[in-house]
Amino acid sequence: MKRATGLLALLLCLALAAVAASVALACTTTIVGKKASADGSVMVSHSDDGLSDARLVYVPAKDHKPGSMRPVYYSHCALDFKPQWGGTVSHRIVDAKRAPLYGTKGDPKSVPLGFIPQVAHTYAYFDANYGIMNEHQLSIGECTDKAKVEPEPQPGKRIFYSAELSRVALERCKTAREAITLMGALIDKYGYYGTGETLTVADANEGWVFEMAGYDKDGTDGVWVAQRVPDDGFFVSSNQFRIRDIKTNDPDQMHSANIFDAAKKNGWWKPSDGPLDWTRVYGDGEFHHPYYSLRRVWRAQSLAAPSLNLPAWVQGPFTRVYPFTIKPDQKLAVADIFAIHRDNYEGTEFDLTKGLAAGPFGDPNRYEGGAESAGDSPLSTVKGNFERPLNIYRCVYAYVNQSRSWLPPAIGGLTWFGPDRPATSTLMPFYAGANDLPKPIQTSDILKYDRGSMWTAFNYVANQVELKYSFMIKDLRAVRDPFESRFFGLQKDLEAKALALWTKGDEKGAKALLTKHSDKQAADVLKSWWTLSEQLYVRYNDGYRNDKDGIAQPVFYPAWWLKLVGYEQGPLSYQKPAPK
Repeated sequence: MKRATGLLALLLCLALAAVAASVALACTTTIVGKKASADGSVMVSHSDDGLSDARLVYVPAKDHKPGSMRPVYYSHCALDFKPQWGGTVSHRIVDAKRAPLYGTKGDPKSVPLGFIPQVAHTYAYFDANYGIMNEHQLSIGECTDKAKVEPEPQPGKRIFYSAELSRVALERCKTAREAITLMGALIDKYGYYGTGETLTVADANEGWVFEMAGYDKDGTDGVWVAQRVPDDGFFVSSNQFRIRDIKTNDPDQMHSANIFDAAKKNGWWKPSDGPLDWTRVYGDGEFHHPYYSLRRVWRAQSLAAPSLNLPAWVQGPFTRVYPFTIKPDQKLAVADIFAIHRDNYEGTEFDLTKGLAAGPFGDPNRYEGGAESAGDSPLSTVKGNFERPLNIYRCVYAYVNQSRSWLPPAIGGLTWFGPDRPATSTLMPFYAGANDLPKPIQTSDILKYDRGSMWTAFNYVANQVELKYSFMIKDLRAVRDPFESRFFGLQKDLEAKALALWTKGDEKGAKALLTKHSDKQAADVLKSWWTLSEQLYVRYNDGYRNDKDGIAQPVFYPAWWLKLVGYEQGPLSYQKPAPK
């Protein structure tokens, strides 16, 4: 397949339709404490579940002249794309000064909401729709939450959303506590707009959960709270605030000075109510419908600690059945965390690979036709909801970050990045000390077919797999799993060589080695993924199975599905069937 085909045209039409609709960036994020991880690393993960800008961009370290000002740009993921602030529906930032790959030609340049004083030196970091990891292995994940008040941006009054907050933190901070203190101060001084937000923030020693919201449509600040994750804990958030009671003298909690007064002023809380419950007071329940958020929290915690035997059904959106953190039954590795993001409730009563909606070939993907994809204009008059899985078809990327205290930050910081939806993506390693990222990872426009784009390759194959999922997913795993085994297998020797160079004082050599390694692995994956797409086309052409054993081998539908769709009522004789 050297050129776009009819299938490609269909896929691009679907992508266009998805972009035209209101896209909600409804994500899942986790933290694993250093005593809960298999190797002692602190891990942060994030699946960015909204069809949007798919690029993982390298932002280089920079020195800045005294008196310089840093522009703060509008974040499309806050309240959808707003053309007056520049960029496009598929490119979040257009500013070559921020990063060379952000200088996309022909796109409207990003327009600042405002400026803040620049610092003398900013650190290098990996950036996507939110900041991911910097050269000091400070690590960030994200999920969007439903807040009671979601202010609009306004220059001079409300210029920060979590996305730009995360980037400023990665530019200026080395530890999680520094990052939270800075982001909180920026909200207090420059104002907050957009949805409620959760940022998972970690360094090589500890992890924190940082949550924020607006409370006044015309306000000039915001409210925020942060809570430390125990070293032996596992935390997960899925589009709903997770911090509960606010404590004033707890060393494992931080919060904005106005958190109590703002709640009292709005009539949401009074001291006689007892401790201020952040999730109930400033949150507005689950993101779209019952169990949209809580089902994923239940599933992630159940996968990490089956022994807890957590109930799948609760009394309401503000249940306390699912703790802030849990202690996993066994220590967790990177593969364990990504397996959670790949989950479609397989083996549970909510298994999305089962039932009529999954079709004859067990496709777990459920296209959304209600509030999720069309705002206030549902696409169907039929009322109802599908279960919302951890893995979702519209995920634009997912990753697991590792921060490791026993290694130099350049080697210890590691982002395992998977383009597109987790279930059909391959994790690839990118080190915090890299000199750059592979161009295919930094290249994407969801409105264009680009064989040089890693995201295009993965998204293309993921859409192919939906045609005959139960068959094609096996072919995909046969390519994916050896890659991931290879990357994990090469890790120890690679890092030993990099550390040897670093110890000898050859830091440039160590960084070059890590960069070259990632470049090669990414190039191999990209080539293999396009080959896989061609193989899937040939192997399943016209609904058959085609291989060396024969062309047009029939692959028929399962009996249970044939019965449900009326196959038995088909023409079996020349007589007209009797009416039912």
